[in-house]
Amino acid sequence: MPPPPDWLLPGRPDPLGAHWDGLGVNFAVFSAHADQVDLCLFDAAGRRETARLPLPECTDEVFHGYLPEARPGLIYGYRAHGPYQPERGHRFNPNKLLLDPYGRKLHGTLRWSDALFGHRLGAPRGDLSFDRRDSAAAMPKSVVVDDAFNWGDDRAPMVPWDRMVIYEAHLRGLTIRREDLAPRERGTFAALADPRVIEHLLKLGVTAVELLPVQAFCQDRFLVQKRLRNYWGYSPLAYFAPEPAYLSSGAQDEIRVAIRRLHAAGIEVILDVVYNHTCEGGAMGPTLSWRGLDNASYYRLPAEDPRHFIDETGCGNTVNLSHPRVLQMVMDSLRHWATAYRVDGFRFDLCSTLGREAQGFDPGSGFFDAIRQDPLLSRLKLIAEPWDIGPGGYRLGQHPPGFSEWNDRFRDGVRRFWRGDDAMRADLAARLAGSGDLFERRRRRPWASVNFVAAHDGFTLEDLVSHTQRHNAANGEENRDGHGENFSTNWGEEGPTADPQIRATRDRVKRAMMMTLLAAHGTPMLLGGDEFGRSQRGNNNAYCQDNDISWLDWSLAGSEAGIALSHFIGRAAMLRRRHPTLRSAAFLHGRTRPLPGIPDIAWFDADGHPLTPEAWNAPQGRTLALRRAGPAEEGGAEVTLLLLNASAVPVDFLLPPPALPWVLLLDSAAPEAPETPLGVPPDAALGGPLLTLAARSACLLAAWPIAQDPLP
Repeated sequence: MPPPPDWLLPGRPDPLGAHWDGLGVNFAVFSAHADQVDLCLFDAAGRRETARLPLPECTDEVFHGYLPEARPGLIYGYRAHGPYQPERGHRFNPNKLLLDPYGRKLHGTLRWSDALFGHRLGAPRGDLSFDRRDSAAAMPKSVVVDDAFNWGDDRAPMVPWDRMVIYEAHLRGLTIRREDLAPRERGTFAALADPRVIEHLLKLGVTAVELLPVQAFCQDRFLVQKRLRNYWGYSPLAYFAPEPAYLSSGAQDEIRVAIRRLHAAGIEVILDVVYNHTCEGGAMGPTLSWRGLDNASYYRLPAEDPRHFIDETGCGNTVNLSHPRVLQMVMDSLRHWATAYRVDGFRFDLCSTLGREAQGFDPGSGFFDAIRQDPLLSRLKLIAEPWDIGPGGYRLGQHPPGFSEWNDRFRDGVRRFWRGDDAMRADLAARLAGSGDLFERRRRRPWASVNFVAAHDGFTLEDLVSHTQRHNAANGEENRDGHGENFSTNWGEEGPTADPQIRATRDRVKRAMMMTLLAAHGTPMLLGGDEFGRSQRGNNNAYCQDNDISWLDWSLAGSEAGIALSHFIGRAAMLRRRHPTLRSAAFLHGRTRPLPGIPDIAWFDADGHPLTPEAWNAPQGRTLALRRAGPAEEGGAEVTLLLLNASAVPVDFLLPPPALPWVLLLDSAAPEAPETPLGVPPDAALGGPLLTLAARSACLLAAWPIAQDPLP
């Protein structure tokens, strides 16, 4: 029997969600169009509904009530009453149990059943007849939590942007195959907190881990039916709750412990978040939370036919951030993760969608304005994926100050240059200089460009040099999904090979690309596992492969090749830290001279002469020298010189004048060679010595510290 009605007191309309005050729990949920919202309570197993209590008050479109003596651990959900009028955008169906949009923990998992749908399945497509089956048995439930945690002396590392090195990783895939970890902890936050994992990141020079979605997500029915899984997690089920599978103990403090340990090591945590769509899909999708609470408010619907959804994401629906309460939900979610878990930043999936108003993408949209004025969120690391499939959706370089952006122009330019494509020097030069052609506006800095060669969406570094074509048959879409053009090449044989010459070429190109990434202005991002040659067998869209196609194979990290590549990347990252000219915090134009006769940035051909307009655009131009000058870390000045040879033969580079006491810091063709002084030739006017670069290789040189006096 349900408890007496007076057990539920009026309570307050704020804060939204379920909040324990030590004496009871206040419940508050937004719905502009519901007639009534019921609070449903469940037993400790989450199976039996023990009470159904109408929330007694509604203030400013927020239904609320207070349950005395309730405590953390209480399992609950909602049912919403109102018009079921799909033609007007309303999908209310009290037979469907709904998750609290502000629920901070989930109990149980989603079990696919036709009862999860607010409309009757089996009817002709487009028929949205009302379905009367109860969905509670198939639904996960929300749980009341207490977020108290002893953070001790935890402090955010607050790494300056110009010193950032990001490591993009999937939480489960990162450690699921680490045999030195306890089986129960593999693939969870507990494993991320392990000192051995943190030590690996530190050896690479990583300053931030960027995790693919860890907010609770849905295993989509179409994947389950194909015996696949939503591995990446871009199908949000709850914006305030962590994914239960990522907690080895079930306790959310596991996340806090991991973040506290990473902070102690100087490593920040950035979360990939998905506020552009939800797992409820399009018009024929299930009713799990937002659709049942207020479909017409939470989603963008076409005015001419609100039965359907505006789909600018490719996922069936688009979250309506133009609605103030929906925007509030997103801001509250971000603040929750920033305060309850102390994450250091966010990477926004399909950020163009978030910035789209009625008239199109707007860098002054409500979403951007809300974040930029927020005293907490505006200080965090904010990264945009600057595209979606909507109209005018490609917006690279057009996001507002305070945001950095994934730069696919860097990815493609570096891949094409090292593949040996024609006429790539000018484009590569722009990418090495921080992509000022894209980002140098509104006082933005080079760090606004997040540079990468590989990311979760696409080929790994190993596959980039091993496959000319994608191999996505395991996804069950007849190899039609994923990028068709990857600017990759297999260097002679598709897939793995035993040919020593092909393998040597692949290794040399991988090192050259990593060196290019870490010597470029902007914010470098590594893909987890690339440091030891992880392959996805040519699959460039492994979103549904929760198996050894996607998981990091840590046996490779102990192989001779894996150890060598990891060491090389770690050295390159160390040199980036040591030499400020490799990570300038300002765009350079060659107009200032840190040293007499040496501008802050200059470009040369292999003959040591500045590039002419004709040389810049020469189809066969596959060599490039980049010299940068500026203050040294320990005082005085420094000059660095990056030499690139993407041709198939060795090339002699004459180092540009004036002659300097050059030290060869790193050679991708001789990765184990120590730093080597080159000496100064007798006639300084002729420039530096002649240096031979192996085919498809890169070299980094430096002269430092140099007294800021006239050079001889």
